[in-house]
Amino acid sequence: MKPPSDLPDGEAGNGTGNAEQPSDIPDSVTGDGFSAGEQPDTDLTGGTQAVLTIGDDSVIVVETEDGETQTGSLADIAEGSMLQITFDENGMITKILISSGMSIDMGMGGDMQGDMAMGGDMSGGMAMGGDMSGSSSGVDSYTAVSQYTTDTTVANETISSTGTDENAVLASDGAAVSFQNVTVERTSSDSTGGDNSSFYGVGAAMLVTDGTLIVSDSTITTDAAGGAGVFAYGNGTAYVLDTTILTSQDTSGGIHTAGGGTLYAWDLTIETNGESAAAIRSDRGGGTMVIDGGTYTSNGVGSPALYCTADIAVNGAVLTATGSEAICMEGLNTIHLFNCDITGNMSDLSQNDTTWTVIVYQSMSGDSEVGTSTMQIIGGTLTSGNGGIFYTTNTESEIYISGVDITASDDCEFFLMCTGNANERGWGTTGTNGSICSFTASDQIMEGDVIWDSISTLDFYIMNGSSLTGAVIDDETYAGNGGDGSAASASAQTPPRL
Repeated sequence: MKPPSDLPDGEAGNGTGNAEQPSDIPDSVTGDGFSAGEQPDTDLTGGTQAVLTIGDDSVIVVETEDGETQTGSLADIAEGSMLQITFDENGMITKILISSGMSIDMGMGGDMQGDMAMGGDMSGGMAMGGDMSGSSSGVDSYTAVSQYTTDTTVANETISSTGTDENAVLASDGAAVSFQNVTVERTSSDSTGGDNSSFYGVGAAMLVTDGTLIVSDSTITTDAAGGAGVFAYGNGTAYVLDTTILTSQDTSGGIHTAGGGTLYAWDLTIETNGESAAAIRSDRGGGTMVIDGGTYTSNGVGSPALYCTADIAVNGAVLTATGSEAICMEGLNTIHLFNCDITGNMSDLSQNDTTWTVIVYQSMSGDSEVGTSTMQIIGGTLTSGNGGIFYTTNTESEIYISGVDITASDDCEFFLMCTGNANERGWGTTGTNGSICSFTASDQIMEGDVIWDSISTLDFYIMNGSSLTGAVIDDETYAGNGGDGSAASASAQTPPRL
């Protein structure tokens, strides 16, 4: 799988942007029977260290064992201390609470959202939002109906799982396991889903944590919270071909990576029906996904067709979200979409400031490392059922579109919105959570307003006969006291290297 051969130099980018299948793909994938087809940077789990500079230790407060508080000092902060840090609207520290009797578990899992998921300006040294997965799993062990630790081939069988938070299939210990024409059923009314499912694959129908999982000409059905179809975690790599996946409950993605897992897919048919259940889904710790062909449909609220906290490339696929934005992207990751038909239909929700079809942002939940998001959409279509088109907030981003047939909704509020936000879920601190965006359009017809604010910086490049019909509007609604941001438009001669 490759991007179009007539891309100008620089458009193909690097890494997964070239969207090629790996040269070391197992022989069985191309042999007979197969056809090629929803966060602090610390050193707790192998990440980088963050530096917190405290100029005045009068802000330090110590919680005593009886729940009272007293004045503290730097000497009260020890390795492993649990700190609750409060910022004002300008991103300055107003209070550091040292909790009594609490320390950080070095092998912890779970969502670090809550007190450790800090608001404020994410460009500072205490930008909470790094990869907390590291090399340590928050799951000590998995329970599976069929666990494979040696090379195995399974054909023409049905594997059923009904246990609570159980996997139907688990491949580990470096095993290469091939499934041909199998039916996998995962049903449980007692499963909990949640972070262990999203971050580590607990309860997924088919999970690979260390080794290779090959699935072809098969059917996977799940009706359990956290029941993803195929999940690649850590040192696991999955190849999924000509397979149908249907999931029914929350946190049940179709194909899913986290913790650095790798997944390649060809010509899949996927439908998901729960909340937080993207058809193509990644989560904490990221990974790599390369997808060629197929249809990917999500029907739940908060379930985009593609949710990206990884490096993802998709070619020639149909991506449809009937109750959510089409594409949701967080933090230091990449999306490369070639000749895809993309449709979103997000509802107007009171917790949001606006409604969009494609979002690039930093949620502060801990699921994605802080950094520049890179998105490339070349060819194909983009259809909006409700709201605006592109929205970016509380992050840095580079967005490139070329030759995309865009259809706006009847009530389209904007083509591009590059601003701060007051989202109820805490996407940074209002007044300091603007966007830094470089947006480039090549051979592109665009309609709708471009909205920015003074705490954001927007560079809008138009090239190769592109046109925009709409106004450029400075809207200070979420800019607080304002800033030194700017919006500039220019004609570019060569595309950016993404």
